[in-house]
Amino acid sequence: MDSKEERKSIKKAVALRYLPETDRAPKVTAKGSGKVAQKIIELAQKHGIPIEEDPALVQILSQLDFYQEIPPSVYVVVAEILAFIYSMNNRWCNLKRKE
Repeated sequence: MDSKEERKSIKKAVALRYLPETDRAPKVTAKGSGKVAQKIIELAQKHGIPIEEDPALVQILSQLDFYQEIPPSVYVVVAEILAFIYSMNNRWCNLKRKE
């Protein structure tokens, strides 16, 4: 495998935080590649945080600084992801209520 292919195969991850009461837009709270990315993913899974795999979006978000708000150019994509997360959270809450 050449170095270009190796770079493509290295897993990357970016974590976002969004608190509607205080944040104008989601912010980058963690990012990394390789083992750091795997740890971010493991922590998300451990805490039941939904994961969205979108390599193009990760590429854009990984260029941001920590706690930097996402740029308006990716609002639509991130809004779709947040809508998915809220939907999954509501389903989970409804399932817990039925137990």
